[in-house]
Amino acid sequence: ASQRNDIVASAVHLARDGRVVSLDSAARAAGVTKPGLMYHFSTKQDLLMAMVDFVIDGYECDLKARIPGADPARESVESRIHAYVSWACEGDFSAGDLVMLTDPRLHEPLADRWCERMEPWVAIPDGIPAPKRTRLTAARLIADGIWFETVTSQQLSENDRGRHDDVRAFAHSLIEESQ
Repeated sequence: ASQRNDIVASAVHLARDGRVVSLDSAARAAGVTKPGLMYHFSTKQDLLMAMVDFVIDGYECDLKARIPGADPARESVESRIHAYVSWACEGDFSAGDLVMLTDPRLHEPLADRWCERMEPWVAIPDGIPAPKRTRLTAARLIADGIWFETVTSQQLSENDRGRHDDVRAFAHSLIEESQ
């Protein structure tokens, strides 16, 4: 299990360094042979799925630290979205966190895994009235945009970059208005 974890961590490190992740490059980075890597991950899809899980495991630790009970299933939608907005605004992310987009041929299953793992944090239950649902969705999409801006290192103007706190406050106000 530890060798498996080391392989995944090495592969994520490759992605975060902006390098191509393949079975060969991941094996070299982990200091194992390709057959040794393939003992744990028989396909590139298996490796990339494990990388998605690795990245989101880290995200979940950060997200759980932002809610009282550390269990998203027991929290209100407002509490979860508040945590998500704060996490997206304050987290430490890199382009390698876009692992679900690293291979166009595997985008669909990787994106599905990503969504499945993030769903407990961002899901808005059915039956939420439309105005409340709109505000919660807007706050979530603001957080998604900040996260994406961070991982892609988009260059906002100095004036706009300094507005992250204002944007975060606005997103939180949308959540508060929904209660």
